[in-house]
Amino acid sequence: MKTLMENYYFDTASPRAAFEIGVQLTELLLRSDKPLTDVVILCIGTDRSTGDSLGPIIGYKLSGTPSSIDVLKRQGITVYGTLEAPVHATNLENVLSDISVRHRNSFCIAIDASLGTQDHIGYVTVGTGPLRPGLGVNKRLPDVGDLHITGIVNVSGTNDPMLLQTTRLKTVMLLADTITRGLLYCLAPAQSSLKPHISLFNPVKLTHYLANREGKHTRQ
Repeated sequence: MKTLMENYYFDTASPRAAFEIGVQLTELLLRSDKPLTDVVILCIGTDRSTGDSLGPIIGYKLSGTPSSIDVLKRQGITVYGTLEAPVHATNLENVLSDISVRHRNSFCIAIDASLGTQDHIGYVTVGTGPLRPGLGVNKRLPDVGDLHITGIVNVSGTNDPMLLQTTRLKTVMLLADTITRGLLYCLAPAQSSLKPHISLFNPVKLTHYLANREGKHTRQ
């Protein structure tokens, strides 16, 4: 579902969610004015809170094996924020400063947990522009990202400090699995089990798929 702000929503209950996330990411990346030779994936959150652990879990899944690290490096992709080295409120500004030095012309995809309505728990949002980490827990942190991905882990509108602590791990893990597969589908298809590989690095198949999808949308 598209909004005026170019935000797209995906229900992780759908078996096609990861596929659709991968395709949507590819479409948005192809529109970028920045070169995609140096892509940074910044996974924000802490492993000390269940509801806020989405980012580090995704970072762990993306860089959890030597083979996946090798594939990401060959594609010019660097991951920040893992279970071993999380990026959170107390070190985010330092990490952003480090990224600005190491990756001067990088394209940043920022990932974080978010809060929403009861009906949207378990949904993934993909959108253009930066995200504002910490808003759900009343923290003021720098905006970050050229694109953003969020996973809605719980209900907004409450100041209960235990909200993120009592978030279901099942919800977080389902979001993490879906987002990880969508990212790999788009950026590192060799590491994705999804087929056919319609990715940023397979423009022929991507163009064919988008043309067919546009035709289907037109007929509806």
